[in-house]
Amino acid sequence: MGSLNLDTSITLERMPQPGETIAAQGISLHPGGKGANQAFALGRLGCPVAMVGAVGQDAAGDTLLESLQAAGVDCSCVARREVPTGQAFITVDSAGENAIIILAGANSTVSPADVEKLRPLLAQADCLVLQLEIPLETVMAAAKLARSLGKVVILDPAPAPGPLPGELLALCDYLKPNETEVALLTGLPTATVEQCETAARRLLAQGVGTVLVSLGAKGALAVTPQEALLVAPPQVKAVDTTSAGDCFTAAFALRLVEGETSLQAALEFANTAAALTASRPGAQASIPARDEVEALLAAR
Repeated sequence: MGSLNLDTSITLERMPQPGETIAAQGISLHPGGKGANQAFALGRLGCPVAMVGAVGQDAAGDTLLESLQAAGVDCSCVARREVPTGQAFITVDSAGENAIIILAGANSTVSPADVEKLRPLLAQADCLVLQLEIPLETVMAAAKLARSLGKVVILDPAPAPGPLPGELLALCDYLKPNETEVALLTGLPTATVEQCETAARRLLAQGVGTVLVSLGAKGALAVTPQEALLVAPPQVKAVDTTSAGDCFTAAFALRLVEGETSLQAALEFANTAAALTASRPGAQASIPARDEVEALLAAR
């Protein structure tokens, strides 16, 4: 359950400074939104998945639904609203790093009333994946419903608004921030892996089951009450990191619902999927199929 956006990506040699005008190298439109990207990635990786969210009654909404359906995503619970489809404006520099501005549009209309659509879906599901590009009260209601039905809850806290309510954190079996987001969630420094672990343990103390901190080229740090595990990714040339975090979340969720009991193995699979995504341009277009992920894993 989450956001669906039409992404406008602008490629640049470097990010502009305040007050500076620079030339773009290219511009493209493509389907995105953290919720939709994660659903798309699960579909591409071969996992049965349904999407709950909202788009406008416009061409952008048509494009987003067509993309998800092509990946095998059940979109029967994506509402069509009389407001424009959400948009994201993404700048990507020559190192593949990005900055993103969101215009919520129809995503802002996803309300706790929509959460009831989840009930029949969750009856058949193992896991609910959430993000923060829809209203926080809706995320809270969805997490409560999933936990009441005994389902695993994974929250990707992006965009991080600052500290989250303890009630929501306590509903999260897995919380997957990046190093910037874990700093915003805790108010603690996260410049080093050790600092990230300290911040993650602050979140564990607030009720999170496991914290997964994605660290870009350094890989991923999993922190549980019993251990901290740093798993390095395969080395690739980063082209566009826009959807790498979304693909990581989806790939980890996939291995979880498939019954993977080794946290290290699940992280290695997620890291590999994310690395492949970062090596390609675009949002959903960059997400690999499962056989590609397994081939790179086998080659390591």
